[in-house]
Amino acid sequence: MPCCNQIIEIMKKKILGLLFLFFTFVCFSQTPCDSGMAGIYPCNGFDLLSEFTVQDLGSTRGNDSWGWTDPQDGKEYAIIGLNNGTAFIDISDPINPIYLGRLDTHTGDSIWRDVKVYNNHAFIVSEASGHGMQIFDLTRLRSVANPPETFNVDAHYNGFGNSHNIAINEETGYAYSLGDNTFSGGAHFIDISDPVNPIATGGFAAGGYTHDAHIVIYEGPDSDYTGREIYVGSNETDVVIVDVTDKNNPQQISSISYSNVAYTHQGWLTEDHRYFLLGDEADEIDFGFNTRTIIFDFEDLDNPVFHFEYSGTTSATDHNGYVKGDKFYISNNAAGLRVLNIEDIANQNIFEESFFDSYPADNSAGYTGVWNVYPFFESGVIVMSDRENILFVKDPLLSINDFNNTAFSMHPNPVSNVLTIDSKNKIISSIIINDISGKLLYSENNLNTMTKNIQFSEFAKGLYFITINNQLTKKFIKK
Repeated sequence: MPCCNQIIEIMKKKILGLLFLFFTFVCFSQTPCDSGMAGIYPCNGFDLLSEFTVQDLGSTRGNDSWGWTDPQDGKEYAIIGLNNGTAFIDISDPINPIYLGRLDTHTGDSIWRDVKVYNNHAFIVSEASGHGMQIFDLTRLRSVANPPETFNVDAHYNGFGNSHNIAINEETGYAYSLGDNTFSGGAHFIDISDPVNPIATGGFAAGGYTHDAHIVIYEGPDSDYTGREIYVGSNETDVVIVDVTDKNNPQQISSISYSNVAYTHQGWLTEDHRYFLLGDEADEIDFGFNTRTIIFDFEDLDNPVFHFEYSGTTSATDHNGYVKGDKFYISNNAAGLRVLNIEDIANQNIFEESFFDSYPADNSAGYTGVWNVYPFFESGVIVMSDRENILFVKDPLLSINDFNNTAFSMHPNPVSNVLTIDSKNKIISSIIINDISGKLLYSENNLNTMTKNIQFSEFAKGLYFITINNQLTKKFIKK
């Protein structure tokens, strides 16, 4: 955890007067969102669980981020891109995260670094000259004895030098280096089915330079492409749709542009593959817009059409955005994390639902604040990689998360501090609750019931594990 002196340095940059004097004497590991503020940070719908400065991670500037969930025990880890390497943080207890160590850059420093995960390995690229792709076995994080450690790579791919970005289709085991010095800056295909033995398999140059891409096995409304591997590239001035099923013969299906193009930066498909939500990185700067999200309708991949535009609540520049369920999570630079409800996207109706602003100085267009957010952890913890700070935030309700057991359901009531356990198809005979250290907090045996209410008002804030009928079943966070 960062110490008070490090937090004071952050606050010197962002606040003055009495507010600074107040926080000088307080070191937070968790700060609830109260009356629109979580400490110094404006918020709506998210608590601050904990934070690091980039200096805590041995760096001077942050950039990208991603996440890994250990399939062995369900632990969650944040992977943080830095100007001089990559940091790994155990956030299985997000109120008390552990900085496990870092992997230094392969060559020089760069403000651009990008990382994705496949088959328990991290794949890391950078704009640093000659960097190539670093490959790191994430299962090594299970046994870090004396954190923070300095790690070495498990493998390295030198099929390109500098690369701006990497995308991975986890369904096929292919990585796509984007914006490197091959294939005119278009996609460079790499077979990573054996993660430590990557194999070059071609590329796609016809669409020009790709800044970012989302690749899926297509299950959308256009039956002509069902089951095909479809690549949607954000290519500076337009969006390209390419069938990359055959790596030796990729075929561009179509492309689409839009009005007031400044820099076609990044986008993400909805989970039904019907709509594509795009961010133009420079339009707020060039045209004076509020944050603009452009939505395309991909009902017919051969003829994609403009659907509508959403105008945000600030003039901040959008960066990366990701869809999870009916939410669109945007790293909105100076405006922080912004979450849009897209449940009614078909009727051109989306709206801002919540936010957490890690850069309280302003919400202006430009390149300050949050670079990336990672919203895909099952726990609901969101990683915010700000250029100065790394923050872990979550909605303020007590959360319940499955491991791999669906025989029981949990219904927390944060108001009454009662946790209700319901059996779906079997008798509850025993319940055990442990904290993150393994300490026994609750135990009851010889039960013969289908429903059990447990009072947790005496539990401190933190992460807990529930064992039902001698099987580890659930985890929950009390905040």
